[in-house]
Amino acid sequence: MDAYGRQPSGAGDEPGPASRPFRREAVLRTAAYPFLLAATVATAVAALTLGWDPALVSPLFLMGVLLYLTGLERLIPFEPSWHPSRKEWGWYGTYFLLTMGGSAFAQALVTLGVGALAPSQPTAALWIEALAALLTGSLAGYLLHRISHTNALLWRVHGVHHVPRKVNVANNGVNHVLDIVVVQGCVQLALALCGFSREAVFAAGLFVTAQGYFVHANIDVRIGRLNHLLASPEQHRLHHSTVLPEAGHFGSDLSVWDHLFGSYTWRPGRAPAAVGLGDPASFPGTGEFLASLLHPLRPRRRETGPG
Repeated sequence: MDAYGRQPSGAGDEPGPASRPFRREAVLRTAAYPFLLAATVATAVAALTLGWDPALVSPLFLMGVLLYLTGLERLIPFEPSWHPSRKEWGWYGTYFLLTMGGSAFAQALVTLGVGALAPSQPTAALWIEALAALLTGSLAGYLLHRISHTNALLWRVHGVHHVPRKVNVANNGVNHVLDIVVVQGCVQLALALCGFSREAVFAAGLFVTAQGYFVHANIDVRIGRLNHLLASPEQHRLHHSTVLPEAGHFGSDLSVWDHLFGSYTWRPGRAPAAVGLGDPASFPGTGEFLASLLHPLRPRRRETGPG
């Protein structure tokens, strides 16, 4: 029995009705992530080949990812007590709308400013350009995320995301709207200044969307050595740990930048004792929307990082 009370099925037992759920769970744990990656690639290829409108495909893909991962959280949960309550679903839904609005606003600002720099047609093989766009955007996101944990002003904005004492796909959207505007604005600006085509940015964006929600999902999935290349829930749960020495790993899509800059964290099989803030009183509660939005303007007090 592990730390969360899960008992592995007995080896060598004859399969019967009681063992079939364990088999289904084992199949889901093995296939869940490859299926998500395959669906992401298939969506990008179909959209670009068939000329689908990215403005329509992106939100539909996001909703599909949310439904898929939310279903998996019920079928193969990592920690059942992390399931959102009805009240929390309401909170998370409100933050999700604010997050989407902030992301759209940031993208609109960048488009107005430098959007014309993006060529209408790929300048290299699309898969090469999409990979370069992914690396560029991932680096920008990594740097801003890491700075947000060390800069006092940025932490007062980013820390809103670390208030929940659970990690699940629904509260991935718990963010201060300024955090989204700054991060998404800088990522989109980096991509635009590099002159990546809209097709490449679209394809990379689908992967980032899938990864961002996957790492936050409360699902019992392990990806093994792929953790050295791609971020996973194993790493991101530790990122939300209240124990600061293990709360590293700032990449939510790729792991390469954490390796390069010395913040890589992966302890196979290890789960955080608790997630959230080391000093919960330093931030308003998740349900206190107005107080959370105004938090950066409040008089400063000594605030500990995440945990």
